[in-house]
Formats: sequence, structure tokens, C-alpha cells
Amino acid sequence: MATLPAPSSFAQLPTTREELALRWELAREADPEANGGPKFRYLIGELSHLAEPVVRPFRRIDIPAAAACRTVMLLPGFATHPVRMRYMARLLEQAGHKVKRWGLGFNFGPTEENVQYLERRLIEVHERYGREVYLVGWSLGGLFAREIAKRHPERVAKVITMGSPFSGNPRANNAWRAYQFVTGHRVDQPPIDANLREKPPVPTIALWSARDGIVSPRSARGRDSERDRAVALRCTHLGFTSSPQAIQAVLRELEAD
Repeated sequence: MATLPAPSSFAQLPTTREELALRWELAREADPEANGGPKFRYLIGELSHLAEPVVRPFRRIDIPAAAACRTVMLLPGFATHPVRMRYMARLLEQAGHKVKRWGLGFNFGPTEENVQYLERRLIEVHERYGREVYLVGWSLGGLFAREIAKRHPERVAKVITMGSPFSGNPRANNAWRAYQFVTGHRVDQPPIDANLREKPPVPTIALWSARDGIVSPRSARGRDSERDRAVALRCTHLGFTSSPQAIQAVLRELEAD
């Protein structure tokens, strides 16, 4: 199968003064439900991630050999590049899994074009390795993972979300204004056909943290009908891709049926 060229990550960024003005108005909108994200002290706690480059060389994580090799696709969070998940990818591969990037570069929000590309990417990886794919999505990447799994459940073994706001008020986070500025659409009006709360028809696990300073823990945990299981961690939102607890949780989910 020929690989579909990936759409540009930067295609939806504002390029004219008029577009900038419209995006600024979107970012300044009032929250009609007045339901904000995590408390300020947790948002400040996200700054601890700045120490990650210093701490990482001294960190030791027990990585047991996997009983079975899984094919895993990692989907990055909003406004981040797959390089931010490279550390997790390396440790998953150390366990014996085959880890693939999503192929889209920076995650600047959904468009029908990049969702279609991800569908083709999933099909390509599934056919190349001849087994179902485990989708691991961080934050907004988890919403992509859930939607792609709904469109191609026969190709997905499991969806694992990490701090992904799939439940409740889509403005119950500290990033929705930045999201609306970057994407050019309201956070509750995505330009694709999607029901974020609907559970994919495959095993769906939600990793969430009470210390998350970006996404409301309730939104990332979800209701019983919106996922199969929720797993509580103790890490920051930015720490989902590097904290030993989060990485070990993902490894356990790759082992579990």
C-alpha cells in the first residue's frame, strides 16, 4: 500500500492579521459554564517538568521483558511533537515492543484531513505487522486514538489514554484558550464528526492523575460508560510521558488482556 503523504502540521496556524484577530477573539471567549481546569497550584506544579533533563540521566526504571511483543502507536499531546514521547518509546522497545510514531509531526488539533491520514497510518501499520495495534495517546493524542479506534475497531487491540479530556465539559482544562487560538475552532465544536464521550468498541483504559495541572482529573478519568477502566497515577500532566509510574502503567496495560 502506498503511504499517504502527511498533511502539514502548520497548515491551520494563523497567517494573516485578520486570522490572528479571529483567533484572539476565540481565545478570549468567556466560559459559558464557568467550569475551569485544575487549581492554580497544580498548574504551577507542571513547572517541575523543567527538571526532567537533569533528573532523567539518574533515573532507573525496572523494565521487565514483555511476555508478548505488541505493536504500539504513540500519539502526542496538543502542540507537542512525537519527540516528546521518544523516552517512553525507547523504554517500551526495551521491553520488547514495536513502537511506531503517528506520522503527523506536531499535534495542532483535528482536521478531517489529518484524521483520514491517521486512518491510513493505522491500516498501514496493522497490515505491515499483521496484528492489532495498541494506541497510546497523551492528552489530545488520546482523543485522536479513541476516534480512530471507533472507525477501525478491527485493527485496534486496545486504547490507552493518558490525561485525555474525553469526558464532561471540554473547557474543564487550563489549555482550552490556547487550543482555540491555535486550531481556529471552539473546543466543543471540532471540525470532524466525533462524540468524544462515546467509548470505542475495544478495551479502553484511562490513565489519570489528581496532580494533573492541565486537564481536570474528572475529564481524564471519565464515567464507567465512557471507558472500561480508569487507573489513578500520581504525576503531572507533562509527566505522563516520562514518569516511572506512568511508563510502568502503560507496560502493564500492554501485557493485560
